[in-house]
Amino acid sequence: MADLSRLPGPIAAIWEWQLQGACRAADPDLFFHPEGERGPRKTRRDEAARAVCAGCPVLMQCRDHALGVREPYGVWGGLTEDDREAVYAGAAVPAVRLVPLAG
Repeated sequence: MADLSRLPGPIAAIWEWQLQGACRAADPDLFFHPEGERGPRKTRRDEAARAVCAGCPVLMQCRDHALGVREPYGVWGGLTEDDREAVYAGAAVPAVRLVPLAG
Protein backbone atom coordinates (compact mmCIF):
# COMPACT_ATOMS: atom_id res chain seq x y z
CA MET A 1 0.00 0.00 0.00
CA ALA A 2 1.24 3.49 -0.82
CA ASP A 3 2.41 5.59 2.12
CA LEU A 4 -0.18 8.37 2.06
CA SER A 5 1.91 10.57 4.35
CA ARG A 6 4.27 11.11 1.40
CA LEU A 7 1.51 12.49 -0.81
CA PRO A 8 1.32 16.24 -1.30
CA GLY A 9 -1.66 18.05 0.17
CA PRO A 10 -4.91 18.79 -1.67
CA ILE A 11 -3.57 21.79 -3.61
CA ALA A 12 -4.70 21.72 -7.24
CA ALA A 13 -1.43 23.17 -8.57
CA ILE A 14 0.49 20.19 -7.17
CA TRP A 15 -1.68 17.71 -9.08
CA GLU A 16 -2.42 19.77 -12.19
CA TRP A 17 0.26 18.04 -14.27
CA GLN A 18 -1.94 14.94 -14.30
CA LEU A 19 -4.46 16.72 -16.51
CA GLN A 20 -1.86 16.75 -19.30
CA GLY A 21 -1.01 13.04 -19.08
CA ALA A 22 -1.16 11.04 -22.30
CA CYS A 23 -2.64 8.21 -20.23
CA ARG A 24 -5.87 10.15 -19.79
CA ALA A 25 -6.88 9.13 -23.33
CA ALA A 26 -5.88 5.48 -22.80
CA ASP A 27 -7.63 2.56 -21.15
CA PRO A 28 -6.58 2.50 -17.46
CA ASP A 29 -6.34 -1.30 -17.65
CA LEU A 30 -3.27 -0.78 -19.84
CA PHE A 31 -1.37 0.66 -16.84
CA PHE A 32 -2.58 -1.69 -14.08
CA HIS A 33 -2.30 -5.44 -14.43
CA PRO A 34 -5.10 -7.80 -13.48
CA GLU A 35 -4.44 -10.09 -10.54
CA GLY A 36 -2.26 -13.03 -11.49
CA GLU A 37 -1.10 -11.63 -14.83
CA ARG A 38 2.38 -12.93 -15.70
CA GLY A 39 4.71 -13.78 -18.55
CA PRO A 40 4.37 -12.55 -22.13
CA ARG A 41 0.92 -11.08 -21.59
CA LYS A 42 2.19 -8.85 -18.75
CA THR A 43 5.28 -7.91 -20.76
CA ARG A 44 3.15 -6.88 -23.77
CA ARG A 45 0.80 -4.80 -21.59
CA ASP A 46 3.73 -3.09 -19.81
CA GLU A 47 5.40 -2.29 -23.15
CA ALA A 48 2.15 -0.85 -24.52
CA ALA A 49 1.81 1.34 -21.42
CA ARG A 50 5.44 2.45 -21.74
CA ALA A 51 4.77 3.44 -25.37
CA VAL A 52 2.00 5.78 -24.18
CA CYS A 53 4.33 7.18 -21.51
CA ALA A 54 7.17 7.72 -23.99
CA GLY A 55 5.18 10.36 -25.85
CA CYS A 56 3.77 12.01 -22.73
CA PRO A 57 4.51 15.69 -22.02
CA VAL A 58 4.49 15.11 -18.24
CA LEU A 59 6.48 11.86 -18.16
CA MET A 60 9.11 13.20 -15.74
CA GLN A 61 6.57 14.71 -13.33
CA CYS A 62 4.71 11.40 -13.32
CA ARG A 63 7.92 9.42 -12.76
CA ASP A 64 9.06 11.76 -9.98
CA HIS A 65 5.66 11.46 -8.30
CA ALA A 66 5.64 7.65 -8.46
CA LEU A 67 9.17 7.37 -7.07
CA GLY A 68 8.53 10.02 -4.42
CA VAL A 69 5.44 8.35 -2.97
CA ARG A 70 6.68 4.83 -3.69
CA GLU A 71 3.65 4.08 -5.84
CA PRO A 72 3.17 0.32 -5.48
CA TYR A 73 0.99 -0.44 -8.51
CA GLY A 74 0.92 0.20 -12.22
CA VAL A 75 3.10 1.84 -14.84
CA TRP A 76 3.92 5.44 -13.92
CA GLY A 77 6.25 7.69 -15.89
CA GLY A 78 7.29 4.75 -18.04
CA LEU A 79 8.37 2.68 -15.02
CA THR A 80 6.78 -0.62 -14.11
CA GLU A 81 6.40 -1.87 -10.54
CA ASP A 82 9.57 -3.94 -11.00
CA ASP A 83 11.46 -0.93 -12.41
CA ARG A 84 10.54 1.14 -9.36
CA GLU A 85 11.47 -1.63 -6.94
CA ALA A 86 14.89 -1.83 -8.60
CA VAL A 87 15.34 1.94 -8.21
CA TYR A 88 14.40 1.74 -4.52
CA ALA A 89 17.01 -1.01 -4.13
CA GLY A 90 19.70 1.25 -5.58
CA ALA A 91 19.61 0.63 -9.32
CA ALA A 92 19.88 3.55 -11.72
CA VAL A 93 16.62 5.01 -12.98
CA PRO A 94 16.00 3.54 -16.44
CA ALA A 95 16.41 5.96 -19.32
CA VAL A 96 13.31 7.36 -20.95
CA ARG A 97 12.66 5.44 -24.16
CA LEU A 98 11.32 7.80 -26.76
CA VAL A 99 9.09 6.69 -29.61
CA PRO A 100 8.51 8.62 -32.82
CA LEU A 101 5.27 10.58 -32.89
CA ALA A 102 2.74 9.45 -35.48
CA GLY A 103 1.88 11.94 -38.15
